[in-house]
Amino acid sequence: MSELLNSSELHKFLFEGLPVRGMVVRLTDAWQEILRRRAYPEPVRDMLGEMTAAAALMQSNIKFDGALILQIMGDSAVQLAVVEVQSNRALRATAKVKGDIPENATLTEMVNRHKTGRCAITLDPSKKFPGQQPYQGVVSLHDQERISDVIQNYMRTSEQLDSTLVLAANGEVAAGLLIQRLPVEGTGNLGGNSDESARHDEAYQRIALLASSLKREELLSLDAETILHRLFWEEPILRFEPLRGADAHHFACTCSRERVGKMIVNLGHEEAESIIQERETIEVGCDFCGAHYRFDAIDVTQLFREHNNV
Repeated sequence: MSELLNSSELHKFLFEGLPVRGMVVRLTDAWQEILRRRAYPEPVRDMLGEMTAAAALMQSNIKFDGALILQIMGDSAVQLAVVEVQSNRALRATAKVKGDIPENATLTEMVNRHKTGRCAITLDPSKKFPGQQPYQGVVSLHDQERISDVIQNYMRTSEQLDSTLVLAANGEVAAGLLIQRLPVEGTGNLGGNSDESARHDEAYQRIALLASSLKREELLSLDAETILHRLFWEEPILRFEPLRGADAHHFACTCSRERVGKMIVNLGHEEAESIIQERETIEVGCDFCGAHYRFDAIDVTQLFREHNNV
């Protein structure tokens, strides 16, 4: 049991005979690797962990070759929190904090004190057609005090998906349970007046109520099998083979010296030379993994020479 709890894992399942699906994600080694690279105040850590679990669940719900990026843009001490999950389930996360974070700070106190906080979800394809832009949906944080409520609101307003989400995180685990009602025959899942639709709605509400009863401590401490048995022991569930270890979500950063070099080229030759003259080097640190890249005058000259010869 302890080995299972120490390895990140993803479990998918369906409720037999109903247009309802579910997933449980437990990020252990992947989440601990993120925290090993940067320390956060406890409320920020837990918020970022819940975002990481939510992003892993959302990415696992779609067939998409590229990155799903979940962002909370704040107007308080936490100005930005970002989670990026690739289609191969590689993930990374970071938060920018300026100022003090009170102990037991709420979501509003951290990111939405002036009511201008937003949540954005971006789908960035690995291969883009000429002129193609990433898809992005943005919703206001309103007065919501839980990341789960923010994501549920996004799914309902932007994707028309009736969803129930339970999230929890601490210094060891970031975990989540997602239940979604699936569209039936192209009618969507937020409406319909037929008897069949009413039956499905009643079933979904029953399952959602059971899911919502899951306590934070249970989600953090119990394995997926125990959670599903405790919640849905009376429901017929079709389980899929879980993803664990190397097949599950894992930490990986996409930064590289080559990508930083392209960023410097995008600054323009004049701006890059100006920085070199002032500081002698251009130094860039990755907020996600902590890697540090240093370019001196010779490096910068070579970057633009290669760029001009392309």
